[in-house]
Amino acid sequence: MPNPVSCPAPDAPALRVLVADDDPASRRFLGDGLRHLGAEVETCDDGPAALELARRKHFDLLLLDCRMPGAGAREVLDALRASPDAASHASPAVASSAESGSLDRRGLLRAGFGEILIKPCDLKALRRVLALSRCEGGAPLLDDAAALNSTGDARTMQALRGLLHDELTNLERELAPLCNDRVALAERLHRLRSSCGFCGAAALAECTVTLQQWLRDAPADAPIPLEPFRDTLQATLHALGPARH
Repeated sequence: MPNPVSCPAPDAPALRVLVADDDPASRRFLGDGLRHLGAEVETCDDGPAALELARRKHFDLLLLDCRMPGAGAREVLDALRASPDAASHASPAVASSAESGSLDRRGLLRAGFGEILIKPCDLKALRRVLALSRCEGGAPLLDDAAALNSTGDARTMQALRGLLHDELTNLERELAPLCNDRVALAERLHRLRSSCGFCGAAALAECTVTLQQWLRDAPADAPIPLEPFRDTLQATLHALGPARH
């Protein structure tokens, strides 16, 4: 398999991912791709099997196809969220689908999915979904309800998300030099938290807080654990879509 993205460091803990997809080719690619990125993967081909596995075992991420025999992604996640004793009751989840045109993206996000993966996809897309499991809580990339509550109306929300897109694009370019000036990085993260709050960028807000706390508490010579933050930044950019002006 080609290597268009870097793999995790050898000592990084492996993320446990459940892939449920009734299409053999999709299941094979998703499983192999996630393993290539350092994850431990279990696969199954229908909804009941996915639910049974997720009830018995803890997974750091659930990747569930929207249409499977027995139960689709939403039905599986609904059953898990309603089962507090399930091992993967609160695990972050991503819905996958090959039907982007008729997909109810808003409904899936409201149902608790942190992101929707459109198939066919590439390894970069798989790396973005892995970012969901690296920030504690599995918050959605974009929380429309929270953003509307902060901004008051959809037009303002979209305008602010356009500004956030530009901010994240610039920050992605500037991350490497910022790591040489931890005071400047901390100040940039402080500003970013406000932008994320207004725009409902929940997962990035969580990762920003985590990185702020690390910068405050860690020794000055400790390497900055930037990868989860960078992955979530890139995933948020992808969720925001093209810049709008």
